[in-house]
Amino acid sequence: MVSRKMMKGQSAVELALGLPFLVLLLVVVGDFARAFYIAMGVASAARAGVQYGAQSYVKAVDNPGMTLAADNDGQNISGLSVTPTHFCMCDGAQCSPAQASSCIIPCDAPPASCTEPKLFVQVTTSATFSTLIKYPGVPSSIPLRSIAVLQAQSDAG
Repeated sequence: MVSRKMMKGQSAVELALGLPFLVLLLVVVGDFARAFYIAMGVASAARAGVQYGAQSYVKAVDNPGMTLAADNDGQNISGLSVTPTHFCMCDGAQCSPAQASSCIIPCDAPPASCTEPKLFVQVTTSATFSTLIKYPGVPSSIPLRSIAVLQAQSDAG
């Protein structure tokens, strides 16, 4: 017959053996949740910057304004880097802004065949996520990057 005192001791031993595993599991889950949170923040900051620039042709060339909009959106992300740019494409071109740069034309001097060039805004954001502890087989810092592209709205309205 097993006494009650031995059962209490068995429970304490099981808790002592299982608790470190449960704490480690909690830390791992929390760390990956932080990684996803920062990745979503990096993407949101890129969208905020490109939405500011796409409002008009004037704002499309306002790189400090796009940077400020992205920084304001990603203010809780440490080490956020923002790179705004703009480019033009011919109306009716058979490619999208995400495809090869062969469709991109100079905004200040479009070719004669391009009757109505379209202005696009692109904002690239990046940050580095660092894990709380070193995991075997997983890098301790993970670079996160997001690119957002929108066509700028014509100033005529």
